[in-house]
Amino acid sequence: MVWTPHATVATIVERDGRFLLIEERASGSIVLNQPAGHVEEGERFIDAAVRETLEESAWHVDPEYLVGLYIYQAPANGVTYHRMCFYAKAREHEPERPLDDGILRTHWLTRDEIAARSDSLRSPMVLRCIDDYLAGQRYPLDFIYEHQNEMSAAIE
Repeated sequence: MVWTPHATVATIVERDGRFLLIEERASGSIVLNQPAGHVEEGERFIDAAVRETLEESAWHVDPEYLVGLYIYQAPANGVTYHRMCFYAKAREHEPERPLDDGILRTHWLTRDEIAARSDSLRSPMVLRCIDDYLAGQRYPLDFIYEHQNEMSAAIE
């Protein structure tokens, strides 16, 4: 068996002390998560964060910095996730835009409201990312270097 980590992104969006969370159906449960998902082949991490946030929340966002890189092995399936978590400013909302399959609704919750629902979080990384953001952890977007070779440039 070949070990294959999953490259994922998550986006923290804060407005007036509240954080944008997604309520979604995952593995038969209803959970809360940041807008998040897998990076597609040939896609840059930052572009994946913008796309996933739009698809899951109907919010257009502008990433401002990287909060951190998080590695998590899910106990339910043993999959290892490498999660790049970004902070982004909300720019525009499309309330009529359909959300991705499995997304039930969006919420704007305070950090304490999120912590009170810790049993409903998709993973412990949800609250950890928010706490790191609140602690001031920030890296410039150019911290991520993504080499463009002929093959990846042809995909764009």
